[in-house]
Amino acid sequence: MFNSTYIELSQTALANNISFLRKQLKGNARLSFVAKGNAYGHGIKPIVSMAEKAGVDHFSVYSAEEAEQVYAASKAHPTVLVMGYLSDAAVEWAIEKGVEFFVFEFKRLEKAVQIAKRLNIPAKIHLELETGMNRTGFQVEELPQVVEFVKKNAGYIELVGCCTHFAGAESISNYLRIQKQKRAFKKYLKYLQQQDLQFEQIHACCSAAAFRYPDMHFDLVRFGIMNYGYWPSEEIFIEYSSKKKKLGQDPLKRVISWKSSVMSLKKVEKGDFIGYGTSYQASENIEIALVPVGYGYGYSRNLSNTGRVLINGKRAGVIGIVNMNCIAVNINNLETVKIGDEVTLIGGEGDQQISVASFSKFSDQLNYELLTRLPHNIPRLIK
Repeated sequence: MFNSTYIELSQTALANNISFLRKQLKGNARLSFVAKGNAYGHGIKPIVSMAEKAGVDHFSVYSAEEAEQVYAASKAHPTVLVMGYLSDAAVEWAIEKGVEFFVFEFKRLEKAVQIAKRLNIPAKIHLELETGMNRTGFQVEELPQVVEFVKKNAGYIELVGCCTHFAGAESISNYLRIQKQKRAFKKYLKYLQQQDLQFEQIHACCSAAAFRYPDMHFDLVRFGIMNYGYWPSEEIFIEYSSKKKKLGQDPLKRVISWKSSVMSLKKVEKGDFIGYGTSYQASENIEIALVPVGYGYGYSRNLSNTGRVLINGKRAGVIGIVNMNCIAVNINNLETVKIGDEVTLIGGEGDQQISVASFSKFSDQLNYELLTRLPHNIPRLIK
């Protein structure tokens, strides 16, 4: 392996998280493992393999492209649900493969039936309802037309699910908006059921909503960021831990560690500038380590002069401008550092930790954004 940086994925951590989340499910609700965004930056191929070892048999993704990757990585023939984009060609592929997919506008519903008739295979669909997110979903005034069309083409439609998505359940500031969404979803669902439309699965909750609104678990919960060891927001974590009277005790384990190594060592004299420009001037004689990772690898330029790494279990600060392919680190306060020593960009060594949360605060990115921006070509190694 000739890569200058790599990602480690912990099977133990993932299994721990899935077990914890399953214990939170109400009634007979099923866990859907959301693997969109390249499995939140962790890599669809390794994560599907790891999740299946932990007993996962249902994956939700955003597109047919991601659904194909799940199928290619799977050895257990799981249920795959596409929640977002499908071209007409992808709709045909989904119907042929038995892939389930969201239908949130009439044109897609018509296209699905048209293709299902030609293939003589029912389309497995989930009707998505617009309840206040104002993104995708059938408007309430469209529902009578939907009911009529579905009944007319019942032989070519398998109504697997009825669903919606909440607008920001991770923040209490959205509470009233989501209460309105909850009422709307229940009202629209009741109308559909009164029209004799029956669904195998009703679902509304993502990770945040699952913890804040357990009354909305229904038959399926779409867990995303929490599978990978991260809370949707600090607010949700505090709310959970205070209810359980376990303040500060996090039951989730981080799956990902991001690592590189020391490429070169250099001594810099007091008064000299380091790297491009004049953003960092040595205030004393120092020694620096060069690490072969930069913004071309997802290490944000915003981390210039603010980022932290771990070398031999000790923290070291990034100094100077983050380059496309390397960063400079001040190792003056570290004991012997050698070329080839491991450098942790995200993850832990001993009792020290570089968390994604702290990393994202330095770089002004959300956890979700930072993780999904990790380049696909960084090797992911299962540990």
